[in-house]
Formats: sequence, C-alpha cells, structure tokens
Amino acid sequence: MRHRVAGRRLGRSTGHRRALFRNLITELFRHERIKTTEAKAKAIRAQAEKMITTAKRGQRADGNALHARRRLVAALNDPLIAKKVFDDLAVRFEDRPGGYTRILKLGPRKGDGAKMVLIELVE
Repeated sequence: MRHRVAGRRLGRSTGHRRALFRNLITELFRHERIKTTEAKAKAIRAQAEKMITTAKRGQRADGNALHARRRLVAALNDPLIAKKVFDDLAVRFEDRPGGYTRILKLGPRKGDGAKMVLIELVE
C-alpha cells in the first residue's frame, strides 16, 4: 500500500531522479517551455512553482533576499538561470498568487506511445 507516500519515482534511483528533476526545471526556466512526458511534467511542476515563490519572497525587503538567492543557486544547475528566476520571473509573477505553470497535452509519442505534454510558464 502507498498510503501517505508522496512524490513520483519514475523508475529511477534517487540520485538519477534528483538530477533529472534539476535538469528539467533548469531548462524550463531557461526556455520557459519544454516538451516532456506527462509524468515528468507533473513531477516537476510543484518544485518549479515553489522556486518561483521563493524568488518572490526574496524580492521583499525583509532580509531574506540573499538566503532565497542561495537556495535557488543550490537547486538549479546554472547560476545565470537562478538570476533570471530572481530578477525576471519573480517580477513578472509578483501579482499572481500561484499557478505559474501550465501543462498542455500533445498526444502520444511516436516511438513508445508515452503521453507527451508541453509544460510552460504562463504569461
């Protein structure tokens, strides 16, 4: 029974899964839209939105800016992408109370029939 077990394992070891999620989220922020499988998109959606919320909290003048920036740099593969999240995306979504991503279904993948989606940042 899977009672109260959170998260998706996607048939990968812990380190492989963490690296996959980190890469997907970094590329989502870099390109603002990526094409991936439905399971992977649903798995990274919550983490990506929490990172944007962290950046928004770091924009406030209560002394948490450096801590929030360091958390983003640690969580993403590229410090320039962390800067983009902090400086561009947090400002873009400052009036939005959540729901920064959208998942659009594209249909099955040709080779193996996996459900493909487009996950993107909303405008």
